[in-house]
Amino acid sequence: MRWLELSIETDVEAIESVSEILGRVAEGTAVHPTRLERDPDDELAARPDPAAPFVVTAHLADDAASTAAIEATERALWHLQAFALRPLGTLQVRSVDDAAWTEAWKEHYVTQRIGRVVIAPSWAPPEPRRNGDVVIVLDPGMAFGTGLHPTTRGCLAMLQEVQPMPDAVLDVGCGSGVLSLAAVRLGARRVMAIDTDPLAVEATRANAARNDIGASIETRLGTLAAGDRSYPLVLANLVAAVLVELAPPLARSLAPNGTLLASGIIEPRADEVMAAMAGAGLVVAARRDDGEWVSLRLVHAA
Repeated sequence: MRWLELSIETDVEAIESVSEILGRVAEGTAVHPTRLERDPDDELAARPDPAAPFVVTAHLADDAASTAAIEATERALWHLQAFALRPLGTLQVRSVDDAAWTEAWKEHYVTQRIGRVVIAPSWAPPEPRRNGDVVIVLDPGMAFGTGLHPTTRGCLAMLQEVQPMPDAVLDVGCGSGVLSLAAVRLGARRVMAIDTDPLAVEATRANAARNDIGASIETRLGTLAAGDRSYPLVLANLVAAVLVELAPPLARSLAPNGTLLASGIIEPRADEVMAAMAGAGLVVAARRDDGEWVSLRLVHAA
């Protein structure tokens, strides 16, 4: 089967908007930094340079509907650039086959450390690690997080601050499953991982099996529902608009004295997210900023 790869270069502030536009015509988008910053004292501590451009890519089937989909995408990107005053590159479109589609994104994925958590691609050779490292072997697939994006990094950093790690964890919008896997490696006995995308559920299940912790992670296709049990730790690495929409059910899913880690928040929308959480009875206990992205630790108001 032939696919069309859509890619566009953008700055960090427009990643969320561009990903949403490309996601309208594809089954997911991937965000790649164009430049990484390395810690000279730790070769695994890689992070995107927020001052450098990012490339957002998506893939759609090369069929009779693709021309209209590309035209609609170009119009939406033009409006974003014209009215939101965001600098964007030119939309690039190229044809790829199944093999190229599967392999193309891997060049952007390197072994990296976030605190004690080391995220390693399964196809990469082993790299030096420190005593106490928590290692996750991940094949995220093209549409899901590898830990490179500041939103995932922020949530992973805050996750390591949760002491002690509770037995039960809820991961809302699990994507590749990286947060679910990290929670188990850090001490959780059971994680419920849910996502509205069947590819995400499949990826999480596969990565749990790859790390020999499949019995500890239950996956579910869908979103939060009335009557769901509550959890002492809830992870929600989503986007600002979804966090605002899900604030009430997220609050209901959080057990008394529990912790909600919310990430995926572009800084200009942080106040909006915090207001929605406050309206649902949650208050900010800690905030972590990484470039233009914000992660929050929230608890029930006293």
